[in-house]
This record gives sequence, structure tokens and C-alpha cells, in this order.
Amino acid sequence: MGLSGNEDFIINLARLVRPKVFVKLGLYQCTLFNKITPYAEKSIGVDIQPEVGEYMKQSRDTHFINGTTQEFVKQLETKPLQINMLLFDGENIKEAGPQDFHRFFPFIAPQGFILLQDPRPDKTQMIKPGLYDLMKIPDSPGLTICRKRIGSIDEFRTSRAG
Repeated sequence: MGLSGNEDFIINLARLVRPKVFVKLGLYQCTLFNKITPYAEKSIGVDIQPEVGEYMKQSRDTHFINGTTQEFVKQLETKPLQINMLLFDGENIKEAGPQDFHRFFPFIAPQGFILLQDPRPDKTQMIKPGLYDLMKIPDSPGLTICRKRIGSIDEFRTSRAG
């Protein structure tokens, strides 16, 4: 099964960034997930379909969570993680929407990435650009890359000038 251009981009980004914690919400058959895990110290895949876990390449650094994104956020509230790269697939954006995007915000590491595959324009409009640097790649099916800011650009300039 071939990968789309944005999936190759995501794999190369993971190769360059080498996230300590990578999370993918929605796995389908784990094709993209399995290609990213060699570049991450710890990889977590979340999906509501229990059989999806059978596609995941098993290792001590990969974990399958059978449940919804909301259930996973509740787990993070009791056992917090700093996620360096979070990947929503298009179906999760459509089903869960921007609410999940904001629920995961506290668990994204400073300078961490949230990647939105196949984002619906009406969904990404609710993302507050002051908290993230946003870049949209219009290639079909589309990709939005968000990098969590530590502070605003003005705060950065002020701290550098002082």
C-alpha cells in the first residue's frame, strides 16, 4: 500500500524531530504508525476498533490503547505525558472535532507538533493561532502542522531585546 505525499512528509518530520513521545489517534491498519515508531522513543496508538491492535508492530516502546480519544485524555489527566508529536487522522478530526484538539493542548510539549491529516477547513478555523504556529499543506488529502509555542512572537522579541 503506497503512502500519500503528506504521509511521506510526516515520516520524514518524525525522522528529523525524533519525538520522545509520539501519539497517533486513529490507526486503521497501523501502516503510518509502524513507519514512524522507529524514530520515536515511545509510541502510543489509540483506536476504538480492538482488532486494529493486531496490525501494530509490537515492541516494548509501542502501546495500543483501545478506546476513544476522550477516554485517552482522561488517562492522561491521571498519568500525564508530554507528547512531542500528536497525529490526528482525518476521521478523528471529523468525529471528535476541535474539542479534542484543545483537550490535548496541556499534554503537548513546548515546541511539540500536532499534525492534522485531511483537516476540514471549518474544523481548523477553531484552532487559536496565537498558541501555535500553523502551516497548511494543501496536497490531497491535506495536512495542517501546528507547533506549540512557548510564548508569543512579541514575548520572544521582548525577552531578546531586554
